[in-house]
Amino acid sequence: MRDSPLLSIIQKNVTFDKSKTQAVYIQVAQAFVHLFQRNIILKKTKLPGTRALAKTLQIHRNTAVAIYDELASQGWVDIKPNKGTFVSTKKVRFTNKNRKTEFINHQNLAKTTGFEFQKSFHLASTVQLTEAKYSINDGKPDLRLHPVNQFTRWYSAAMKRKTLIQKWNRPQEASLSMFQTQLCNYLNATRGLHVGPKNIISTRSTEMSLYIVSQLLIQKNDVVLVGDLSNYASNMIFQQVGAQLITIPTDDDGLDVEFIRKNFIKNSIRCVYLCAHRDYPTTVTLSATRRTALLKLAKEFGFAIIEDDFDFDFDFQFDNSPVLPMTNSDENGMVIYLGKLGQSLFPSFQIGFVIAPENLISEAKNYLYLLDEQGDLIQQQMLSELINEGEIYRLMQKNIVIYKKRRDYLNQLLSKYFDKIAAWKIPEGGLAIWLTFYPTIPLVKLAEEAEKNNLFLPKTILYQNKNTCAIRFGFGHLNENEIEIVIQKLKSAYKNLSLS
Repeated sequence: MRDSPLLSIIQKNVTFDKSKTQAVYIQVAQAFVHLFQRNIILKKTKLPGTRALAKTLQIHRNTAVAIYDELASQGWVDIKPNKGTFVSTKKVRFTNKNRKTEFINHQNLAKTTGFEFQKSFHLASTVQLTEAKYSINDGKPDLRLHPVNQFTRWYSAAMKRKTLIQKWNRPQEASLSMFQTQLCNYLNATRGLHVGPKNIISTRSTEMSLYIVSQLLIQKNDVVLVGDLSNYASNMIFQQVGAQLITIPTDDDGLDVEFIRKNFIKNSIRCVYLCAHRDYPTTVTLSATRRTALLKLAKEFGFAIIEDDFDFDFDFQFDNSPVLPMTNSDENGMVIYLGKLGQSLFPSFQIGFVIAPENLISEAKNYLYLLDEQGDLIQQQMLSELINEGEIYRLMQKNIVIYKKRRDYLNQLLSKYFDKIAAWKIPEGGLAIWLTFYPTIPLVKLAEEAEKNNLFLPKTILYQNKNTCAIRFGFGHLNENEIEIVIQKLKSAYKNLSLS
């Protein structure tokens, strides 16, 4: 049991503070309950013996005995003599502590409303359920690289700041000024920007950022130009606000700016949405010539440019220097820059941001205050300190080394298993590869064959039309052993498809 994964889970997730008035065994028991409720420790699992638990948590064995006794008294575990302690399979009943009465559901909630409401076709869920053990996504980071133990200390330290409670009672502008200043300093240093707190708002995610911008910028039937493949999530946001989406061709130099000049007239376009550094999903970079042409055309035609740093360009840049955001060259206030911070952190510690001229940010703050008045001051306090102390940068540099090795190993395996049947380019950054099959194959059927082999390919990474047969292959969430397994399973699915 010494090297048991269960002991590792307990060591990482179960904490206590001896300085608290609450007994240690109660604190630890509550931590176990959270693990049971979140299915991190499953039903029927045999828990470590009291000696092993005491050694892992560095507590007295009597305290370990008290922990299991407390969990047993609440019905969370079953203690079986001479066999051990097991997570209970029985459903725990929650009672009102004062009245000692059980909450009983006498009647199921109605399945349908008794009133009409407006359904949204554009916000139809893209979530697919699967039981496959392995999966490919569109380029998400590996959450296992998040420094859990360090963040426990950092978060605890942020919680204890005496100024934290005072900030809750201040106007939002004042409470966020320190964080916004640190955020500006970091973005200016890493992205070559020259912005101040009045040019930026922070949000919960890039999707929230884009939603707020679309509310400010777009009215019903306004024309929004996107790449011919584009990002399904951003497309849904634009369509939900009533925009008329028109796709523009892309090639090895990115979005075809000359196509816009030839096919549209002044004041007919509301905005152009693109990922300039690495196009989503193809990962190609908008050339310097086209960047200049697009900025000039935006001024001439009177449309806004929404530049989305979707592919974590500046967090995960492996080779060469990243291309600076278009907003660096924007002298006329035509660019709205969206991005994320903290891709090396657990999702709850990541933030989105919007950078734009002051007048737009001022209006955006009104929307943000309406949607998220409370915010997360603890998160902002901690991120401020991590930026100031350089921890964000150090963690990012460590992860870059890991992700670069994974990218190179994926390239090696693709060369071994998919040479002459697929094409790809090694990206200089980001966590995805654009994998094009030739001759073309039915990608939906490929996904079906893969799932039979315990590999899930979500429909959102499959791109197929008369000109395209490709997968946006995200590799960041897979370690090298998993990458090899996934590639072998994908090749097996490809072979089965060829035989059918």
